[in-house]
Amino acid sequence: MTLIERTDVNGDTGRLSEATAADYVALLKPRVMSLVIFTAFVGIVLAPANANPMLAFISLLAIAVGAGASGSLNMWYDADIDIKMSRTAGRPVPAGRITPGEALGFGLVLAGFSVATLGLMANWVAASLLAFTIFFYAVIYTMWLKRLTPQNIVIGGAAGSLPPVVGWAAVTGSVSLESLVLFLIIFLWTPPHFWALALFKTNDYAQAGVPMMPNVRGEAHTRKQIFAYSVLLAASGILPTVLGFAGLAYGVVAAGLGVGFVWYAWRVLTMRDDDRAKAPAKALFGYSLVYLFAIFAALLVEEMLARFGAW
Repeated sequence: MTLIERTDVNGDTGRLSEATAADYVALLKPRVMSLVIFTAFVGIVLAPANANPMLAFISLLAIAVGAGASGSLNMWYDADIDIKMSRTAGRPVPAGRITPGEALGFGLVLAGFSVATLGLMANWVAASLLAFTIFFYAVIYTMWLKRLTPQNIVIGGAAGSLPPVVGWAAVTGSVSLESLVLFLIIFLWTPPHFWALALFKTNDYAQAGVPMMPNVRGEAHTRKQIFAYSVLLAASGILPTVLGFAGLAYGVVAAGLGVGFVWYAWRVLTMRDDDRAKAPAKALFGYSLVYLFAIFAALLVEEMLARFGAW
């Protein structure tokens, strides 16, 4: 535990406060990191070359640290709006437990370490992709798109969609159609996932001045967009089977998960305008988390069973 001089988001210096290890872990956005780790791991496993287990572990660790760097840089820059939203006001920087400068320094060190490690231990194609991911999330999305356009999530979602591509490249040294399909699934998943959240956190985003789709284009338009992206997502989910790098079992699971996603999106599309609790949006948000883990888990399980069967 270290003592730091508390500096609020306006730059005013006051009493001393304490930062714990847990505060620095929180800077990494561990829940987001868990998704990054899992999807990157699936990319590593599905890659046609057999990765050395130690190399795969180091690559996965570097990708995880890179994701943590992105989270820390995001919290550094967004401290002024995080403090205005109930969902984020308790984060270490807006709460005053860690200063903005420390979050920035922490993020930059982690970013440099993760990229250098992946480049030296795996290859520089994967390292370049990881560096681009960090840059895109921290600069293009956080510093520019997030406060500029209601399409922030759509365009910015590219950063969160790249981990399986980075994992694939760490093993093969290249990017392939298969890895881009994994990218596409996450990319199409991102808008309905975050817009569902925005529907029941509209007041938070309005207070912070973040131009999320419901605040700018209205809830009815957002619900239509959610449904359209959900249909595209359901179709993209079965592409691994259609393109031949996943089997029929995966295709059946993906189709079932996709139907479920579209059904939840339909409930959002047809929910009443006076539904203050936004229960269908909350249900879709929860299901979307299950969907992404489940569809990548299905790919992973099928691949592992195929390998064990080959033995």
